[in-house]
Amino acid sequence: MAEMGRVALAGGPTVFVVDDDISVRESLELLMAAAGFQARTFATAREFLARPQSPAPCCLVLDVSLPDLNGLEVQRRLAGQHTEMPIIFITGHGDIPMTVEAMKAGAVEFLTKPFGDEVLLGAIGDALGRSQMALAEAAELNTLRERFASLSRREEEVMALVVAGLLNKQVGGELGISEITVKAHRGKVMRKMKAQSLAELVKFAARLRLGSTAGSSARAAPS
Repeated sequence: MAEMGRVALAGGPTVFVVDDDISVRESLELLMAAAGFQARTFATAREFLARPQSPAPCCLVLDVSLPDLNGLEVQRRLAGQHTEMPIIFITGHGDIPMTVEAMKAGAVEFLTKPFGDEVLLGAIGDALGRSQMALAEAAELNTLRERFASLSRREEEVMALVVAGLLNKQVGGELGISEITVKAHRGKVMRKMKAQSLAELVKFAARLRLGSTAGSSARAAPS
């Protein structure tokens, strides 16, 4: 437990290393520091899974054979937590079925010891790039959700019908309101969602996975 959270270099993306071999942990920690990465090493999977989490670019260098949990089980648990953390598996022996399972589940790389430093660093660079992209996409999606949450019920209904391809007159007929009222609501939707065009609004709706919420109940809603 003494190693939990030990930092090799302050700042920057974090590379988590989980391996029960202290010599491997120490050598990888030195390699990460020399490459400019922050490293946190763990001797067991349970120590790693119990760590405090924070939304920052990171990846995991994970030994397949651990004393408490199998590396593939760690991968499944992270997936169950909806944790977007790219994984680089390392192992002392090649196992094709295990490699296939890990890669199908989204692993970045599966390396057999001994492996070259440049090979590992290349995989880490790829993994951190994926992590940064996933975090950026999550932040953008959260912003869209906040904008959508600011819409009134009627504005949500208008947006759903507009992105479904209905014209203002058709939206008015569907909701039982005038075309002028539809235009007013549509303008508010565009401003609140910060959409520069209908095409962009459609793109936002797709990212939010919105479907048409209008129906018989929508017609009964106040305008």
